[in-house]
Formats: sequence, structure tokens, C-alpha cells
Amino acid sequence: MTLDTDERRLAWIYLSRVVGGPCAPLSALIDRVGVLEAARAVRECDLPESLRGPTETRRGIDRAERDLEAVTRLGGRVVTPDDPEWPAWRLLGLNQLDPARDAGAAIPLVLWARGPLSLLDSTDRALAVVGARCSTGYGEHATAEIVGELAYGGWTIVSGAAFGIDGTAHRAALAVGGSTVAVLGCGVDRPYPAQHERLLAEISETGLVISEYPPGATAHKHHFLARNRLIASLADGVLVVEAGLRSGARNTVKWARRLGRPAMAVPGPITSSSSVGCHRMIREGETLLVSRAEEVLDELGPLRLPLATGPRSDPADALDGDPATIYAALPAIGSRSPLELSRDSGLPLPAVRAALPALELGGLAGVDETGWYRIRPTDPNPSPP
Repeated sequence: MTLDTDERRLAWIYLSRVVGGPCAPLSALIDRVGVLEAARAVRECDLPESLRGPTETRRGIDRAERDLEAVTRLGGRVVTPDDPEWPAWRLLGLNQLDPARDAGAAIPLVLWARGPLSLLDSTDRALAVVGARCSTGYGEHATAEIVGELAYGGWTIVSGAAFGIDGTAHRAALAVGGSTVAVLGCGVDRPYPAQHERLLAEISETGLVISEYPPGATAHKHHFLARNRLIASLADGVLVVEAGLRSGARNTVKWARRLGRPAMAVPGPITSSSSVGCHRMIREGETLLVSRAEEVLDELGPLRLPLATGPRSDPADALDGDPATIYAALPAIGSRSPLELSRDSGLPLPAVRAALPALELGGLAGVDETGWYRIRPTDPNPSPP
């Protein structure tokens, strides 16, 4: 590494430990002044009021070099937004959410990783699978069937390495030689839960174990809520298999919906308390009912913009297929929900849900609390009409 690259890497690591998780004001400061100047400002407490509280406790602690040495000894690495491996496309949606509405929506400052897979490449086609920790034989069978088929077909399975459905999903992917990514709420050197030490070691041999928390960090309840946003953002969609009435899986579904990605749930027996949460989310329209791998694939849909051939001066003119139809249905004034766009365009709802994030990433559509709206490609500061 060059001196400048090394300094920047250490600055990213220092700042990530100072705030210990997502921090929208710090991310905004880095975007405005750069990571080196942001690190200096934090050290010297030359900060706006919104950052003094979040950085006060740990701004005097700089363990960046030791953290880097610790993960290197494990055979791991740190991935920063400066690195080619950084999944910028996946995480872009988090940067566009309003932190006042979605607390903890900020992009992670760094990601610690163990495993041979590229974080960028392995999440190119990915499905997040979450569910009950106290899973039943039915839920584990359904997970193994759906995940096994998708992983065998080249889809990466993203989950949280917890007991129950998470662990079953990881094992099902490994069993067919597929790729899987475990997202932890603690340091990548701390197996959590401890009983999954062997599973996490196996994942790190062929897949990826990642975390936004530095080596040595212990698991806390709020870490898992923050982790859920990463599970949702690193995948094309979220699948829930079994969930109790107050399951944490619903939080992951919330993030998927805010990011414009499909959320799905597998129904269970109406007498099963382990499926009450799935049934509620299906009934209230938070998730779509699926029962096999083919239906999951139908909902995931293509997330890339199909472009028409030939040179174009206007990005909107390059659209073709469903994205072109959806863009035409977006109002010049006001906004529309995906259901309204489905009705106006004549396209099925899954096709609308698949096209909208692609339009957003292409800078042609935006979303706020009222719905989706059109962005004029020449508008340097787009906002809902």
C-alpha cells in the first residue's frame, strides 16, 4: 500500500471504532470533507454538535493498527469504501434513506471479512434468508429445500448465523457447494453463538463471514438490529421462513421494504406459533407468499437496467422493457406507490418492484415517505415534486 492508502485505511478503521456502528452524521461529514479530514476533526473535537455526543466516549481511543494486525492474524481483512471489493452498488440504498425516519440507516464505515469470496462479486446475485431461532422440523425442511435449490443455481445465501433458520440456510448452501455470507453482530473473531463456531469456521473457508464491528467486539442487542439492515441491503430480496409474533425477522423485512427490495415469507400450519409472524406479514401485505424456489426467483426478478442499443444523450431514452414502462408511469408531479404504478402501467406488482430499485440506482427515480417519483436526468439536485 502507498502511504496515502495506508493513512486512509487507518482513518476508516479509527472512525469505525469511535462510533461503533452506523452513524449518519459521521458519514455525512466524511462525504463532505473526506475521511482523513474527518478523522482529524474527530480527534480534535472540531465537530458540529450532532457529532460531539456520538464521538465523545471513544474519540481518544485509536486502535486502528492493532485492529488491522488482529484481523490479519486471523487470515481476514478490512474492506473500506476505497477498496474495489466494496459493495457500493448494494449499499447505495442505505445512503438514500432519511436517518430521521430510519434510525441506523447509514452505510457502514468499514466491513471486516474472513473468507476467500469477494464481497462485491458474491453479493451480485444474493438472497437473504432469516427466520425463527426456535425453528421446527417443517421450517428447517422448507429452508433446506428452497435454499438448496437456489444455492445450487448460483445464488449466494446471506444470513445472520443465528440458531434455527439462519443456521439451516447456511448449512443448506454449504451442502450443495454454494456460496453463503454470514453477517455478525460482533467481531469476526468471536463466534456467535458460540455453538456455531464450527459452522462459522466452515463458512470462512469457502464463503464469507463479515461484520461492521472490529475484532474483539462483543455482541449487543442493538448490534443485531443494525446488522439486519446489512443483511437486507446485501441481497436482492429477503425470505422469511418461520417467525413468531415478535420475531426480529420483521425488522429485516422492514429494511428490505424501505430499500425497495421484495420481501417474501413461507406460510406454515395455521396451528403453529412459529409461523404466526409469517402469516401476519403476509396478511398485512408486508411480504409475498412463496412456497418454492421458482416463486422466490419470480419475485426477485432482474435488478439490472436493460438498455436499448445505440448512442443516447438522455439516460431515460436508453431504457427498454419494464423499466421504460415504469418510468413512463412515474408522475411528473407527485408520487405513486408500487401498487398504483402496477395499476397504471399494467405490469404485475413483482415486475414493478424489480424495476424501481434499478431506476433509482440509475438516477431516474427517487422514493420518500409518500412513494416513488420521477427524477429528471438533468436535475442536479433532484427532489420530489
